[in-house]
Amino acid sequence: MSNPDDLKHDAPAVQKNDAEWRKQLTDMEYQVTRHAATERPFTGRYNDHWERGVYDCVCCGTPLFESDTKFDAGCGWPSYFRPINGEVIAEKTDRSHGMLRIEVQCKNCGAHLGHVFEDGPAPTGLRYCINSAALQFEPK
Repeated sequence: MSNPDDLKHDAPAVQKNDAEWRKQLTDMEYQVTRHAATERPFTGRYNDHWERGVYDCVCCGTPLFESDTKFDAGCGWPSYFRPINGEVIAEKTDRSHGMLRIEVQCKNCGAHLGHVFEDGPAPTGLRYCINSAALQFEPK
């Protein structure tokens, strides 16, 4: 995991105004991806989802995670040990709620996805804890 304070954040390629995002997304998807809300644990459609395929960004369709990197972290949100590649995720320091965490966003559209923690399994030791509302699934 890189130091997110050292990362440069380019403007996302996909940019829409608030009305366009509201029209495209459900209320939960909008709150999570555009305002960094968090769905309640164990309620997301992909928390206990084990079909083979790819999880894409719900906002722009960018492929983010492959099903073979998904694992049960027991935290109540879908968890992955690495993104599809190093070019799809942006990291940002998050000091909200009196905590210091690393927020992960879709690099293509700036959607809030969740957070990454250093308590995941091998081979990366990382746990990308992602809101189901930020994802759409493409079966293989």
